Amino acid sequence: MSNIPADLKYTRSHEWLKALPEGIVEIGISDHAQQSLGDLVFVELPEVGRSLAAGEACAVVESVKAASDIYAPVAATVVAINVQLAEAPELINQDPYGRGWIMRLKPTAQGAVSGLLSAHDYQALAAAG
Repeated sequence: MSNIPADLKYTRSHEWLKALPEGIVEIGISDHAQQSLGDLVFVELPEVGRSLAAGEACAVVESVKAASDIYAPVAATVVAINVQLAEAPELINQDPYGRGWIMRLKPTAQGAVSGLLSAHDYQALAAAG
C-alpha cells in the first residue's frame, strides 16, 4: 500500500498539501500517484507569481507511460517552485513528500484547505482505485 502521511491534506486528483509557516502551503503528488505514473522523466512547473484558481491545471508530470496534470488544490499565488525537478524529476518518485515537492503557494483565502481530504479519507479513495 502507498505511503500516506497523516499530517498532510489530499485532493481527489492525488495532490498533497502541507501547511508551512506564514500561511504558505507546499504541494506535491501522492506516493500513490507517482507509483501509478511510473518513472518520471519530465516536470513542467508554473511560473512564480502566477495566480491560480482552485482546481486549475498548473503543472504537468510526465512518465515513460503517461503525462498527468497537477491541479491547484486551493486558489493561490505561486511563491516558489522546486527548480531541482527540471534536472531530476525522479525526486518525485524517490521522495514524493519531501525533496519531490512541486510548488509552494500562498492561498488567497484563509481556511481554503478545509475542504481537502484527510489522510484517512484519501487512503479510502486510493484503495478504491
